[in-house]
Amino acid sequence: MKTNVKNRLNVRAIAVTSVMGAVGFVLMLLEFPLPMLIPAFIKLDFSELPAIITAFAFGPAYGVLVCLIKNLLHLFVSGSAGVGELSNFLLGAVFTFTAGMVYKRRKTRKNAFLGALLGAVLMAVFSLVSNYFVVYPAYVVLYGMPMEAIIGMYRAILPFADTLIKDLLIFNLPFTFLKGMIDTAICFLVYKRLSPILKIGKN
Repeated sequence: MKTNVKNRLNVRAIAVTSVMGAVGFVLMLLEFPLPMLIPAFIKLDFSELPAIITAFAFGPAYGVLVCLIKNLLHLFVSGSAGVGELSNFLLGAVFTFTAGMVYKRRKTRKNAFLGALLGAVLMAVFSLVSNYFVVYPAYVVLYGMPMEAIIGMYRAILPFADTLIKDLLIFNLPFTFLKGMIDTAICFLVYKRLSPILKIGKN
């Protein structure tokens, strides 16, 4: 009997994860720029929202799987070399896995918030490293975007942001943190309402 219940739970978790991955993909398509705050090639979306909800509901691994699914789907329609999708997956995985792990240790509202806060911080810090060493150099090589042109987009907003590390510290790091916290705020607003629909019970 216990095995059957566990199997049903696993099937439910996989099914919900697949649906949430598809929802995350749709949310990726609804991205929009904030040109007054950050260069227009960096866009805001809420595609980590389904991932963090899934991480809280079923565990951190399922949240990471949502991040993987949405980026694999996006890769088929973006026609890109996969740099953006790889970056999105890694950042989303750091955020949702951290939040899910903290919440899993003790399933309270406080722990959910602390996990998401820690996840947003780690995601922002990781974005600094990944953008500096991997993502932006890849844009230069794969898309033929001169680094001077990229930095110029930041300088158009803030003239003294004249090096890549300054750009990432001033713009990308806080933007990534804010993105995580917005997803967290929305998650807190909708989680209880979604729980009965997803049949995930009360945590």
